[in-house]
Amino acid sequence: MLKWEDLPVEMQSSEVESYYQLVSKRKGSLIFKRCLDWVLALFLLLLTSPIFLILSLWIKLDSKGPVIYKQERVTQYNRPFKIWKFRTMVTDADKKEV
Repeated sequence: MLKWEDLPVEMQSSEVESYYQLVSKRKGSLIFKRCLDWVLALFLLLLTSPIFLILSLWIKLDSKGPVIYKQERVTQYNRPFKIWKFRTMVTDADKKEV
């Protein structure tokens, strides 16, 4: 958990501070929740992996190019993050004329 001083300046308000203090007292339950989230996510990933495999094959057989689309985006606090998703358009669609 971030220290109060490390939070973005926009978030350092009295409303957020009261919530921050409440959450910082419950670190044990937050750690448990985080572990539970990981276990559930892994279980669901295993459960849905056959669907992902079929979808990957369908995309690969339908058009040329990579199955997974990768992009770097920016959060509202200007922090970059990477996103991976199944490709839904043909490769270089923005460069092709209609």
